[in-house]
Amino acid sequence: MKAQNPADRTKVGRKTPALARTAPVRGRSGASIGWQIKAEGVSLLRPQRQPKPVWLQARPQKLEIDLHHSALVVVDMQNDFCHPEGWFGQKGVSMRATRKPIPMLQKLLPLWRAAGGQVIWLNWGVRADRLNLPEAVLFKAKLDAQGQLSGIGYAESSPLDRGPSLVPGHWGAQVVDELPVAADDITVFKHRLSGFHDNELDSLLRQQNIKTLLFAGINTDRCVFSSLQDAGFLGYDCILLEDACATPSPAHVSRAILFLVEKLHGFVASAQSLTVSLTPKGARS
Repeated sequence: MKAQNPADRTKVGRKTPALARTAPVRGRSGASIGWQIKAEGVSLLRPQRQPKPVWLQARPQKLEIDLHHSALVVVDMQNDFCHPEGWFGQKGVSMRATRKPIPMLQKLLPLWRAAGGQVIWLNWGVRADRLNLPEAVLFKAKLDAQGQLSGIGYAESSPLDRGPSLVPGHWGAQVVDELPVAADDITVFKHRLSGFHDNELDSLLRQQNIKTLLFAGINTDRCVFSSLQDAGFLGYDCILLEDACATPSPAHVSRAILFLVEKLHGFVASAQSLTVSLTPKGARS
C-alpha cells in the first residue's frame, strides 16, 4: 500500500470549520457595535448608526448634537455629598448647594434616556485601604467647611456613622435616592477630581463610540471642571450644563469656570433648554 504523503493527509483531514450564523455583538442600547459573523467569515466592519440630531441653546453658539454619540455625565450626586447625614453634611458643607442640581436632573434624566442618550454616573469611589491616594488628596479630604482639620477623611466614618466615606458598596458612595439609577446607565468610580485619571472612563467611552459629553453635577469648580478639562484634552466635545451644576464656593468662582469653558474648553448650555428640545412636540405646553 502506497504511503500517504503527509501534505495530502493534512488536506484530507483538515476541514475549514463552518461559521455559524449568529447575531452581531450588540451594545447596551441594542445596536450592533462590533464584529459580525457571516457565512463567508468574520466581518470587521462596524455598522454605522443613523444620527439622531438635537439642537440646544448654548454659548458662544447654538449647538447640534448626535444623541447616538453623546453621554450625559452626572458627577458626584452621592449621599456623602448631597445627603444631610453624609460626609459633607457632617462637615458643615451647605446642602443647599450640593442638592441644587437634583430638581433639574429629575426633569432631564428621563427625557434624555427616552430619547436614546447614554447616562454616565461619575462618582467618587476610593479604596477602603486608600493605598493609591497621595498625601495631598488625603490631607485636603480632612478639611471641614471652614478649612479646619476635622479629622474625618476618605474611607473614615463620621460621628453619625453611615459607614466609611465614599467607599463603593457603602451608603455614602451611592447616588441619592432622588435620582434613581436606571439599568442601562453606566457607573464609573474615580479617586481624583478628574474622572479621567487612572481609571477606565476614557476606554469605556471610546468603546461605546461616545464623542460628545454633557456635564452636570457637583462641584462645578472641582470634579465637574477637572473632568471636563481632561475630556477636552482627550478630544471629546464638551458641554457644561450650567443650571444642572452647583458648588458651595463663592459665586465668582462659578462665573470664572463658565468663562473658561466658553472661552477655551467647549460650550456652556442650559439643561432647561435641552429638556425643551427633548420633549416631544405634542407634550409641550
